[in-house]
Amino acid sequence: MSFEELFGDDRVMVILRGLPPEDTVALAHTAWDAGVNLLEVPIGEPGQEKSLAAAVAAGAERGLDVGAGTVVSRAHVDAAAAAGAAYTVAPGLDPDVAAASFDAGMPHLPGVATASEIQRALAAGCDWVKAFPAAALGTSWFRAMHGPFPHLNIVATGGVSVASAPDFLAAGASVAALGSALADPQAVAGLARLVADTTRD
Repeated sequence: MSFEELFGDDRVMVILRGLPPEDTVALAHTAWDAGVNLLEVPIGEPGQEKSLAAAVAAGAERGLDVGAGTVVSRAHVDAAAAAGAAYTVAPGLDPDVAAASFDAGMPHLPGVATASEIQRALAAGCDWVKAFPAAALGTSWFRAMHGPFPHLNIVATGGVSVASAPDFLAAGASVAALGSALADPQAVAGLARLVADTTRD
């Protein structure tokens, strides 16, 4: 399945990092109830694949897919596949990890920060990339990259908030990924408004 099929018209993603399985599932339901269909659970640390598997099971009950984040090795790819992840995400670009993910039937979203990395990601077969860290790169980076890569789909990740997400989407990001959007009730209300206000053109 491709990212176009997985993401559809959704433009907001929530990342649930470093939480035990029960908290991951609880916050996943909060995100889903707010209208967020895209969810990533990082598995960079030992044991986090349990939280991923729990989120995958909860998402399946709603007909929603879950991705595995911080996938930086073939072992992580194997763990993501075993947990039932629909796709993998990495902070950087490793063609071997991308190839392993493709072989396991999961599209891969590599992190990039330069035009050279984008070119290498495209050459490795990745048709979507993750701009990381987006807040440090700034919205002007997205506008600049769409010059040489006008059809590239970019996920803005790293320091993106409910308040700043619209700016990244307006600058050319296809999806804005939020890592701390569920920290308080006001943030959840803002997240629901963000989802309601953002639709893919």
